Amino acid sequence: MIRISLFLITLSFSHFAFSTTTLEKVKKRGIVNCGTTQGIAGFSTPNSKGEWTGIEVDICRAVAAAVLGSSKKVRFIPLSAQARFTALQSGEIDILSRVTTWSLSRDTSLGLNFGPTVFYDGQGFMVRKKDKISKIAQLNGATICTQQGTTSELNLSDYFRAKRLKMKTVVFESNDEVTQAFFKGRCDAFTNDASGLVAERSKTKNPGDYIILPEIISKEPLGPAVRHGDDQWFDIVKWTVFALITAEELGLTSENIDTFKKTKDPNIKRFVGKTKGNGKSLGLDEKWSYNIVKMVGNYAQIFERNIGSESPLKLPRGLNGLWNKGGLMYAPPMR
Repeated sequence: MIRISLFLITLSFSHFAFSTTTLEKVKKRGIVNCGTTQGIAGFSTPNSKGEWTGIEVDICRAVAAAVLGSSKKVRFIPLSAQARFTALQSGEIDILSRVTTWSLSRDTSLGLNFGPTVFYDGQGFMVRKKDKISKIAQLNGATICTQQGTTSELNLSDYFRAKRLKMKTVVFESNDEVTQAFFKGRCDAFTNDASGLVAERSKTKNPGDYIILPEIISKEPLGPAVRHGDDQWFDIVKWTVFALITAEELGLTSENIDTFKKTKDPNIKRFVGKTKGNGKSLGLDEKWSYNIVKMVGNYAQIFERNIGSESPLKLPRGLNGLWNKGGLMYAPPMR
């Protein structure tokens, strides 16, 4: 009898939890709750006006444009590495767009679904130029700062064990604590995603005083994540990213997309909503992908203004270039 009662309670809770979809909640609320970092230049950080900027911020703005017809209808919620997954699991946020690496354990054991990778990264090391360190092997016996609860912490341990190198880790809860500890001399090296190292070095008074070693010890595919169990919302987030990539392939930008309204190209007609069907399939307005590009831009625009040639970081496209230009950015057909 007790088992039956518990089963009914669980069944009732499950029905309640999933009776309202994420899309329905977002539309009723009129805003997308987006989990971000507590501040990494180029990825998600407030500017001097208090406005959130960064490539991962723009992913959330693109989702808002697709779903609500406005890229401004986003609430950004900064989260620590430890709190990010709980916030998504509990429903505090609708999407996690926070320099989060897609891995098997996270994909299978945390109740998450990862969307397409928006930035291909890898873990590196930053050292002081005066220490004359040019390769990781010279860090044998060193003290290394890293962030708690991240893949960086795990990769660091695995790499040094595999290479039979010794080191002492100093872990901190937040990225800011890690960087401050390194710059104040509490550790010999600082390890993080290579892009994050570039971002932190760019904020120093004398960036030339620090060197990022050329060796990369891991694969870090970074992308948005959503909860398991809501396939429609997962589809919306996936195809939002694919729309950004497709727009770059088609040459559609926020500045020129209106000039294609009378196009005869069937691919562009579907993209701007002249040929109907894609929006209905996702439960969105037929102009969903048009709105993304008009309000946020295509993938190249997002990349260049936040971390590329138009930003202080000046990161090259590299692996994050389009598939037909030597990169890994590839979107399935939007039809």
